[in-house]
Amino acid sequence: MLEFGSETLVITHDSMAEGTHWPESADPFDVAWKLVAVNLSDLAAAGAEPIGVMLAYSLGDSDGDGRFIEGLRAVLDTYDAPLLGGDTIRADGPRTLGLTAIGRATHTPVPSRSGAKVGDGVFVTGDLGQAMLGHEGIEAHREAFVRPIPLLETGRALAAVATAMMDISDGLLLDATRLAKASEVTLSLENAAIPVADRARFDDCIRWGDDYQLLFTAPSGANLPIRAHRIGEVTARSDAPILLDGAPVVGSLGYQH
Repeated sequence: MLEFGSETLVITHDSMAEGTHWPESADPFDVAWKLVAVNLSDLAAAGAEPIGVMLAYSLGDSDGDGRFIEGLRAVLDTYDAPLLGGDTIRADGPRTLGLTAIGRATHTPVPSRSGAKVGDGVFVTGDLGQAMLGHEGIEAHREAFVRPIPLLETGRALAAVATAMMDISDGLLLDATRLAKASEVTLSLENAAIPVADRARFDDCIRWGDDYQLLFTAPSGANLPIRAHRIGEVTARSDAPILLDGAPVVGSLGYQH
């Protein structure tokens, strides 16, 4: 965050690598969409509205580059986030793309990971695991994986009531752990309350990531401006940053960079 006159700017940067974040066979339109969307999701978690983006792009074949530009134009127009500048290079081998998004905070203090208070409720905005199923080829969930939706309006609506907030990019368990550690609390979560796209694959859904739903805490009894699922409660800090049905989590928490 950066104080700029009477405003607070929110600045975020994410990179995506061919072979890790998208296969060589991916539609460049979708690659462009996702690159922008994951950055705008960070702005959503701060309750910010986009000012614009800056792109670092590695040139490839002309047809693929043209298709990327189509996707870039579509996503930037959809979320009213103009391209402010950036840089292009030509390089051999798998490509790495980077994007910086700049936003304007709509509420101060700006929501962060570190404000959760004992007694707050823990909430998530939607079903987890849809991107995982889309990645596996289930057509009904394909869009969730290739063209995620940054919850910008939802984040702005929550900015005044959320005590802590972040987007879920690396899986609910790992990101909830990050929020709990930043706030120096424990998040006590209830398995049955967590919304997932496939209940039979519950463990995978809460670990896989790429969901870009918002995870937030808010005072118990708060009048939330949007529909959200209450999945637990903030409790005093214990040896485990998160608990599932009262027990520490065993095994992998989610996607580790």
